Amino acid sequence: MTDTVRSNRVDRLHGVYSADSQPVQPTMKQTPADLEQITATTLGHYNSVAEGFREGTRDHDVSQNIDALLRHIQGEAPFDILDFGCGPGRDLQTFTRLGHHAVGLDGSEKFAQMAREDSGCEVWQQDFLKLDLPAGRFDGIFANAVLFHIPRQELPRVLQQLHGTLKPGGVLFSSNPRGENQEGWNGPRYGAYHDLAAWQGLLTAAGFVELEHYYRPAGLPRAQQPWLASVWRKSA
Repeated sequence: MTDTVRSNRVDRLHGVYSADSQPVQPTMKQTPADLEQITATTLGHYNSVAEGFREGTRDHDVSQNIDALLRHIQGEAPFDILDFGCGPGRDLQTFTRLGHHAVGLDGSEKFAQMAREDSGCEVWQQDFLKLDLPAGRFDGIFANAVLFHIPRQELPRVLQQLHGTLKPGGVLFSSNPRGENQEGWNGPRYGAYHDLAAWQGLLTAAGFVELEHYYRPAGLPRAQQPWLASVWRKSA
């Protein structure tokens, strides 16, 4: 399977929008009922396709992203890592094999169960909009293909919570399908698709300092790189 074909397959699984199905920016503030619907519908979809998602993403190579997080964490390993949006636990297994102490978090009941069984790691099932995170616990957060599911109006608050659960100088990695600041439903999943400038503004406002960013998959023309990856340090 070529990198382009593999990327397209994973994009469909994660809900990257296509040219004929672009979300639009909401025109009104989302109510608590709106947010509950977003959470319930998106998680309901992932629960319904959990086994197919696990098989479809099992061999997806995110070593570039894992390396980007780990090389920026200061201090001596092993590190305490939060895999935020861990899904079925593929990357928890990788962090564990590398000798780190990894904890998973996912909103999907089925993903959380799979992640516990497959990785043997501690996994928390939490609604991303109702997080309960310990203060100053983690050296790094790996948020791979997940933060785009958080509505734009709620994202500053969630980013501040992630900032708070990092140790001083801790590192956040994120990778999201990029866009032109659209937001809305893409089939049964909700997504917000930020461009680089908007993403930088959100993370900076939450108290992070950018360390690097890049586009994925590597080695392809920008038009064929739908994923924006970035690495951030918790400022003092």
